[in-house]
Amino acid sequence: MPKTFPGTTIEITRLQKDASRLLFDGIFATGGITLSQICVMTDLEPYMIQNWIKRGFVTSPKKRLYSREQFARILIINMLKESLQIEKICGLIQIIDGDPHDPNDDFIGSCELYHKYVDLLADADLNLFDRESVAQVTETAASDFPETVAGSRKKLAQILTTMLYAHSAARMKRLAEDSLSSLQ
Repeated sequence: MPKTFPGTTIEITRLQKDASRLLFDGIFATGGITLSQICVMTDLEPYMIQNWIKRGFVTSPKKRLYSREQFARILIINMLKESLQIEKICGLIQIIDGDPHDPNDDFIGSCELYHKYVDLLADADLNLFDRESVAQVTETAASDFPETVAGSRKKLAQILTTMLYAHSAARMKRLAEDSLSSLQ
């Protein structure tokens, strides 16, 4: 079980379904959030997020405040950046979220994708080495997604699978490094 919400430094005792939605509701209770708040919650340096904005991976904040969608996109990138190149992460997000500047082309927004991923982690008893088990879990996670375009559920399941493997690889790398450090 994760000890923090994926992509954040926000500690949790147990990951539960809808936990990320409740977290976002609390964070955004008064509207948007600032860059400094995001940096505290993600352990990212401001220049990194500003670079992602400059490169078009995240849209610019409005009046220096970031929205739920922007925050979710930052969390997804942060969660996957240790195991995938930033261009590949953004390519993955772009498959379903389209142009970050045009919400009308979204197959699913970054916020909903993040919530689906966290719910998948909360619900799943995973054996990452059994591809059929992973496929079953991600297909179940995508099963309630509205099929507005033919094949969209299957595509969402594949994206969730990719996120699961990449996020798990990053977590395994940290565990291996921690194990090695304890030997020295």
